Amino acid sequence: MASRNGSTFEAQAQQALSEVGAVFSHIAEDTAERMCVEILRARRIACYGVGREGLMMKALCMRLMHLGIDAHVVGDMTTPPVGMGDLLLASAGPGSFSTVLALLKVARSAGARIMVTTAQPEGAAPKLADVVLHLPAQTMADDRSAAGLLPMGSLYEDVQLIFFDLVALRLREKRGQSPDEMRARHTNLE
Repeated sequence: MASRNGSTFEAQAQQALSEVGAVFSHIAEDTAERMCVEILRARRIACYGVGREGLMMKALCMRLMHLGIDAHVVGDMTTPPVGMGDLLLASAGPGSFSTVLALLKVARSAGARIMVTTAQPEGAAPKLADVVLHLPAQTMADDRSAAGLLPMGSLYEDVQLIFFDLVALRLREKRGQSPDEMRARHTNLE
């Protein structure tokens, strides 16, 4: 069945996949490797994002936990403090959010390193980061001028999910872990 604009669901799915693929063709080759290096050198990791970006950060945090990495979601009551040797990994797709900026300043004053994923590397949040991961996708900051299918910040968020899963695969290889070792860390309380 066609949508209001005449496109079938399959055609929309192909367009969405094409849009995501196009973003990956513009991500710098060393981006995943830089993320792996920062994660592997950190004593512990705190992940943060707002809205749907926050959900992608939670998905990343879960995969890091499956890899046996000491990772936590900011705002969870069990998240320990960050300090020297730790990494705050935050998302600011449009370049800035007030809560992200506040948390970056707290982490910096505590001596933690900061890594920011963003589509807007010239934004206020990336300027406070030690490492910036540029995922050049549409966000709510530029969705009104874009001709793509995916609404608002969906393209950036979809790219984050896939990018983070690909990073998790690289981390698994670097840590010499098997898929079964990851699976063994999955919760049994579901």
